[in-house]
Amino acid sequence: MPNQTVADVIAEQGWLDPLEKGLQKLVKNTFAAAGEAGRSVEDALHGVWLGDPLHAALTDVPLGAWTAAVAMDAMETVTGNQGLAKGADAAIGVGLVGAVAAAVTGLTDWQHVGGAPRRVGLVHGLLNLTSAALFATSFVMRKRDSRPPAKLLSTGAYALSLFAARLGGELVYRHKIGVDHAPDDQAPARFAAVIAERALIADRPHKVNVNGIPVVLVKTGGSVFALAEQCSHLGGPLSEGTCKNGIIQCPWHGSEFSLKDGQVVHGPAVHPQVCFDARVRDGQVEVRRHDPSAQKGNNRNREVA
Repeated sequence: MPNQTVADVIAEQGWLDPLEKGLQKLVKNTFAAAGEAGRSVEDALHGVWLGDPLHAALTDVPLGAWTAAVAMDAMETVTGNQGLAKGADAAIGVGLVGAVAAAVTGLTDWQHVGGAPRRVGLVHGLLNLTSAALFATSFVMRKRDSRPPAKLLSTGAYALSLFAARLGGELVYRHKIGVDHAPDDQAPARFAAVIAERALIADRPHKVNVNGIPVVLVKTGGSVFALAEQCSHLGGPLSEGTCKNGIIQCPWHGSEFSLKDGQVVHGPAVHPQVCFDARVRDGQVEVRRHDPSAQKGNNRNREVA
């Protein structure tokens, strides 16, 4: 096909399927075996505390450091400046440390991805691993005074890391991995009736549409809460999830959000859910765009008339 990209070709390689599934199962079982401690570590690696994917932030470390190393290698070759040689070696070392952190966070995120992105992500990771191994080899060679071949090896490793980064861009910009999938708050500015309160069953999510936006309603503890129905992680249907103790869980990958304010309780999601103001009036549940000025206490979702 004339418009087929490298990522498209990778996505067609069905022989990778057993490796993908086996590795994902291994990662999931490793975190699960550690219980609550494992889940806390997983949340930290996803970047729940940061509010954005931690992997995306860490990938700049090895790529930036190795860019500096290749540049200093070239300048040292031209000028013979040994200070540049030491700088290149140090940059490679920093890049290797960053590569380990980026690999761990990337693997943690990748375990929840399916379809074509899973296959592209696997190759992306393997290429980065190969690049890091080549840089590590170059680093050792430099310590043994084999600088000319070490520089060539670093140049090849850098080219490989750029190609891997290109695949990473495909995952983000084309497949929307790591971006916020929850819709913007485009509900009406004034309260609009969406459903009779009696149609809601306690602690059971119910999907409605407000201005064409899927919204999930949950009645619990005498209050009604309204959140964007599409999970911010990968767009899973929260209306098909479960609710317990003021928390709604996505049925796809287990992300958990507070009904009160949409904040992430557990990943893999790192972006909070969009919340709407909701109230019950004359037996009807009414929803509107969230108005911070009308916030009561810490409850941004519920206003009972």
